[in-house]
Amino acid sequence: MKKVQYVAIVAIALLTAGAMTSCKPKQSAYKAVMERAQQREIAKEAEETPKDEIIPVVTDNADVRPEKVTPALGEDASGLRRYSVVIGSFLSVTNANSLKARMADQGYNPILAQNEQGMYRVIVTSFDDKSDAVRSRESIKSMYADKGLFQDAWILERTY
Repeated sequence: MKKVQYVAIVAIALLTAGAMTSCKPKQSAYKAVMERAQQREIAKEAEETPKDEIIPVVTDNADVRPEKVTPALGEDASGLRRYSVVIGSFLSVTNANSLKARMADQGYNPILAQNEQGMYRVIVTSFDDKSDAVRSRESIKSMYADKGLFQDAWILERTY
């Protein structure tokens, strides 16, 4: 009888010890699960994020796109004229600010403007005269042609 009790106690002790050690989660398991969840979240956000508008290339130097735009929050409206050269259009203000900063680093005085649909336009030059805007756009396109940048730059005519 004592032998049975002894075996039972040892068996219970072993089962208890095994249960306690096997149920203990490992930090690496948590880390792996967390990383997979983060990757799924990033992928989901990428699918839900609207893509930036693709602007068609304007081939006729006289063509302009009329739009009602206002300077984005914190922008100086004094630099915004009737005809502007737009090098980028974004739904995301972060993306627009990034391009604006890059152009400021290259010596431009870029302006962010927002249209009625909420698109942010990155404007690098702005003029009262349409022909000046056309010359500026062509100059920018040729200056960055070797890098393949701003070949779709276009002219915005500001409407009020």
